[in-house]
Amino acid sequence: MGSTVLSLRMDGELLDRVRQHAARSGMSVQDYVVRTLVREDFDERFSAAVDETERFYGLT
Repeated sequence: MGSTVLSLRMDGELLDRVRQHAARSGMSVQDYVVRTLVREDFDERFSAAVDETERFYGLT
């Protein structure tokens, strides 16, 4: 299996929050994000976040 590059753009405040969470876990930001994406419940959590965002902002 090959690898693919994923590039993320986020504002400074969010990056600071991710850095803090990663530091508490003793991980790099990259490792923390990858670990979060491979969690078994990611699909459910992502779907719930999308639903909440759509309720807040309205459907696009």
